[in-house]
Amino acid sequence: MIIDLSIAEASDLLRRKQISPVDLTTACLARIEQLNPTINAFITVMHESALVQARAAEDEIAAGNWRGSLHGIPIGIKDLIDTAGIKTTCASALFADRVPTEDAEVVHLLKNAGVVLIGKQNLQEFAYGGTSASSYFGAVHNPWDLERIAGGSSGGSAAAVATGMCFGAIGTDTGGSIREPAAFCGIVGLKPTYGRVSTRGVFPLSPSLDHVGPLCRSVIDTALMLEVIADGDRLDLTSVSKPRIGVARRPFFDGLDAEIESAMGEALKEISKLSSDIRDVELPDTPTAVHGPEAYAVHAKYLAESPELYGRWMRQRLEQAATIDSEAYSEARQQLDRVRESVEDVFSEVDFVVTPTTPVPPITIAEALNMSSPPLEGELWLRNTRPFNAYGLPTISIPCGFTRAGLPIGLQICGPRLGEARLLSFAYAFEQSTPRVEYPAVTKL
Repeated sequence: MIIDLSIAEASDLLRRKQISPVDLTTACLARIEQLNPTINAFITVMHESALVQARAAEDEIAAGNWRGSLHGIPIGIKDLIDTAGIKTTCASALFADRVPTEDAEVVHLLKNAGVVLIGKQNLQEFAYGGTSASSYFGAVHNPWDLERIAGGSSGGSAAAVATGMCFGAIGTDTGGSIREPAAFCGIVGLKPTYGRVSTRGVFPLSPSLDHVGPLCRSVIDTALMLEVIADGDRLDLTSVSKPRIGVARRPFFDGLDAEIESAMGEALKEISKLSSDIRDVELPDTPTAVHGPEAYAVHAKYLAESPELYGRWMRQRLEQAATIDSEAYSEARQQLDRVRESVEDVFSEVDFVVTPTTPVPPITIAEALNMSSPPLEGELWLRNTRPFNAYGLPTISIPCGFTRAGLPIGLQICGPRLGEARLLSFAYAFEQSTPRVEYPAVTKL
């Protein structure tokens, strides 16, 4: 099936004019029509404009005007990233009818690369949390088990990619919002180095911690996406020397679900074949009083004017954040700068650091919706991803197994600042040494 192609495979066929962007787009739109009523991954499907873009890409390629590896590829956009003339809702009643007049920088780069924008994807309201259950437009369902969360906040993006509703997606990550849903949905998700991808035109959550990055079904596709949105040099994934690996035990392995612990053991055995040395490393503690105050500062005016337009979960989070005083925030922000400097010392000893992406499998949507209030310490399933936003380092989640119930498990790999090329090379080597993740059974509905 055409939907089974990777971006790399589809790109090659498009360049050689053996398939058409219209073929790819029609296949994605058919999959959206089939599955989105069940999974709720998209808020807005750009059906007509996607086909217009696909026909334009078809004409350009036919005329020999090849723009590169994403030309004619259908891509989804998380619905807090501005798209000119298309609703950008942040999954909130507050912005339910908001239509930006300008594209976010990342959208501008994608359009220049000739992508087909297939639609805007569902998320946790204003990206503040890790379930994608508290969306004004309804919960995103995990395609591996429809009763469970897809993760958040980029849950719609991850679920759409995992089911072939698009070939890749652009999400955001402030505490794990690309990597955790990637792990829960069995795909690849990359949080680049802080500042590597522009956040201009992306509705902020915590500007000191916000990252923009790709979600795809393979490491090579992730690299192809990063090349465009980071406006960087071509990445070579075919060669990587045997690296030194650091395993961060504390607190990332504390209280692991037994099946995740077992999968990590198997992953470390495989990593040992790819590395020259594996050793335990310690990572610095990170400040906790940055995220909340910055989020509250973004929303304070809206919250004062229209509190009823916020969902219960989002409103409670902001009320919690409002209690953190400015002195605590100022001290935490200074600590953040110190931590980002000191964490680089770890990479004088090792090339990469590995942890489980999440310590537990996804909870059910019912459990997420029935939680009385957001935990002050944050959701447990984001515990292992949050510190890497503070570090600002490039970090990827890739599949490394399944629970007995058939739920995906993710391996998190972190590299040094601006080290995306080597990080992706090592992730690719690991991916090639493990079985390919197939589409979840829901795609056969």
